[in-house]
Amino acid sequence: MTRIISGSAGGRRLVTPPGDATRPTSDRVREALFSMLEARGAVAGARVLDLFAGSGALGLEAASRGAVAVTLVDSAPPAVAAARSNATVVTGPSGQGGVRVDVVRSTALRYLTRPDVGPFDLVLLDPPYPLGEDDLAEHLAALAGHGPVVSGHGLLADGALVVVERSARSPQPRWPAGLVAEPVRRYGETALWTAERAAP
Repeated sequence: MTRIISGSAGGRRLVTPPGDATRPTSDRVREALFSMLEARGAVAGARVLDLFAGSGALGLEAASRGAVAVTLVDSAPPAVAAARSNATVVTGPSGQGGVRVDVVRSTALRYLTRPDVGPFDLVLLDPPYPLGEDDLAEHLAALAGHGPVVSGHGLLADGALVVVERSARSPQPRWPAGLVAEPVRRYGETALWTAERAAP
């Protein structure tokens, strides 16, 4: 069972897409991640982007804990349907829960090239573990405004944090210029890599 851990919607259950294509972040890892983020003041009032969102558990945890706007992006129809259903757990059926949650059906890279998105204060990436390191680097480059496919505008606010969840056996992501890497945090089979947008 996946649930919201804390905040205004704490304890409420979330649905997950059928099948094994989606790998929900465990409660233990989510609690550790958000304890770290809240200690840094990175959640309350934040504009959050959740890429490869699956059920939306990461972004909706942020919404429950005080983020003001959350965008959930996934390309799989079952995941998008689950994320839309789960969004009402935080916003209520009328969408008036004090936080704006948008669910977008798109590949992550295509979304990052749109001219009408951002800036974000917190970006959460939980890509499928089989996603190659080159592909991940391309996504991070687009997020930072580098590489051959960019949106031409700032997706990251000053001081924004980017968190990547990977297998503990994966190497450090290839962070592009402008993102300053921090030490990895490992929790069993999961590694959380964090980087902060450097001051201009």
